[in-house]
Amino acid sequence: MRSSLAFLCSFLAFVTLSRAETPPPAHAYEKDIAAYEEADKLNPPPKGAILFTGASSVRLWKTLAEDFKGLAVINRGFGGSQISDSIYFADRISIHYAPKTIVIQAGGNDINAHKTPEQVLADFKEYVTKVRAALPDVKIVFVNLGPSPRRWEQREAQQKANQLVRDYVATAKNIVYVDLWASSIGANGLPKPELYVADQLHPSAAAYAIRTQLLLPFLQ
Repeated sequence: MRSSLAFLCSFLAFVTLSRAETPPPAHAYEKDIAAYEEADKLNPPPKGAILFTGASSVRLWKTLAEDFKGLAVINRGFGGSQISDSIYFADRISIHYAPKTIVIQAGGNDINAHKTPEQVLADFKEYVTKVRAALPDVKIVFVNLGPSPRRWEQREAQQKANQLVRDYVATAKNIVYVDLWASSIGANGLPKPELYVADQLHPSAAAYAIRTQLLLPFLQ
């Protein structure tokens, strides 16, 4: 009996020690965020700038500085990310820069991952709460979920998420809602093909030009 009890205690101690020594799995975007941090060491971005963050549509905006010439902008998009990822890394890629304005475009990957429109809203609210706890005066600009030919079958869920966020923003302080949907749809009721690159998902140069015009009044 005593030997069995001793064996059990030893086994439990071994399991506990093994768990303690096993590091937690790395976040999927840890390398992306670490790369930004290394770049910051070489060229520290200014405080009080305009921070762009969110998913690949932000990350791929290579002409961001040129499009908003005269404004200090920082691009911290990371492709494939969801709003929950922006929450997870908020301290390191949002709050850390002490921006005066945050432009966030995210939510499309959330819907694609089968999250509900209600979850998109809940996550955006959580992101706002976390950022505002550290930066109470920061302006937040939400760029809505735009349509794309590749994810056209998701349009109803995308539009519902957009409406939920729009309704929330209407009652919130210092948050702006920017609509991409109307400018992305042609006379035939479908996404304009010239606004997308070959993958039929990501924005073309023409699409970024439209975004620049839509955003500029809120950033100057």
